[in-house]
Amino acid sequence: MLIIAVSTAAITRKGEDRARAGHPWIYRSDVAEVRAASGDLVRVTGARGRVVGHAFFSDRSEITLRMVALGPEPPDEAFVRERLEAALRFRVSLELDATAYRLVHAEADRLPSLVVDRYGDYLVMQALSQGIDRRTREIVSALVELMRPRGILARNDPRVRQLEGLEQKVEPLYGDVPEWIEIREGAVTYDVDPWHGQKTGLFLDQRENRVAALRYARGRLPDAVSYNGGFALALAPKCESVLAVDISEEAVARVRENAVRNRLAHVEAKAMNAFDELRELERAGARFDMIVLDPPAFAKNKASVPKALSGYKEINLRALKLLEPGGFLVTCSCSYNVTEHMFLDVVAAAAADAHAEVSVVEKRTQGRDHPVLLNVPETYYLKCLILRKLA
Repeated sequence: MLIIAVSTAAITRKGEDRARAGHPWIYRSDVAEVRAASGDLVRVTGARGRVVGHAFFSDRSEITLRMVALGPEPPDEAFVRERLEAALRFRVSLELDATAYRLVHAEADRLPSLVVDRYGDYLVMQALSQGIDRRTREIVSALVELMRPRGILARNDPRVRQLEGLEQKVEPLYGDVPEWIEIREGAVTYDVDPWHGQKTGLFLDQRENRVAALRYARGRLPDAVSYNGGFALALAPKCESVLAVDISEEAVARVRENAVRNRLAHVEAKAMNAFDELRELERAGARFDMIVLDPPAFAKNKASVPKALSGYKEINLRALKLLEPGGFLVTCSCSYNVTEHMFLDVVAAAAADAHAEVSVVEKRTQGRDHPVLLNVPETYYLKCLILRKLA
């Protein structure tokens, strides 16, 4: 049975070219005419009246249309469930050594603006557009049937919902979701706060980069901007001493608790601005065998890129000065607006200013449960370099 998409939208030639090239976002400036209500599934036609495909419509966002299917035929009425099933099958095939991971990664799973993360027996979801928000009940019903979770929490508090004209709120959608959930990544266990923690409770996209970094871990390690201690705890078994630095007192307390939980007595946590701490360590003449830099996104938009690049150069410069010859630097950027090319250039400039010869050991990105769409550069946001200081 097919959904009858009586709502319509006409787009410009530019918008049509964008859609046919595989990018699912059509901006307001490329929408010529709309006859639809907020969140509708609409039939999208091009400049010559031909059907381009079908999309979710937003009457508030600059991203007015989010394509869900190309071609004249509308998706069938079970397409949301079918795409959820496909996303879950893919995650199972990855055989991830963790009880927390991303189940649905929005456009990369053909469910635009829907995020679903698993934390043990619980799910946390975000509906970040009008079209997905209208289908929350259908999504929850399918997830309950497919996953049998003990509870599902809506973390609908990101600011992007304001741009969609949607309320920011956190609420249970199914069952009971506790304040803290114990999860495991490899050999490390954490307590996660799904109600108030970053994102949906935890940064899940660095898991495989931590596994990769463990191959090179040794000696003394500072983990700058540590949050809950992800890198620090994962690398600690192969290091003599670990210093986890974060500006948040709450995050530092969580690192300490997680270190005790995992019997890692040599992990120290300190509440400090990472830039200031690296400067102090340099003044004290400290040297390290491995350093991890995993700061938050410095560039939230294109206008902030120059300042972000300055910040990335500064923090990498400080780290390279502290690194022993033969040591490893794991340096990351989660700013989509800072491209891989920009990031490589700025780290190279930092190495030159530090008078350090540096080789690239690995170039990495977000974990496989956060897929990158080939024709959608916005889905490639996390850059992770594992570097070796030669001299």
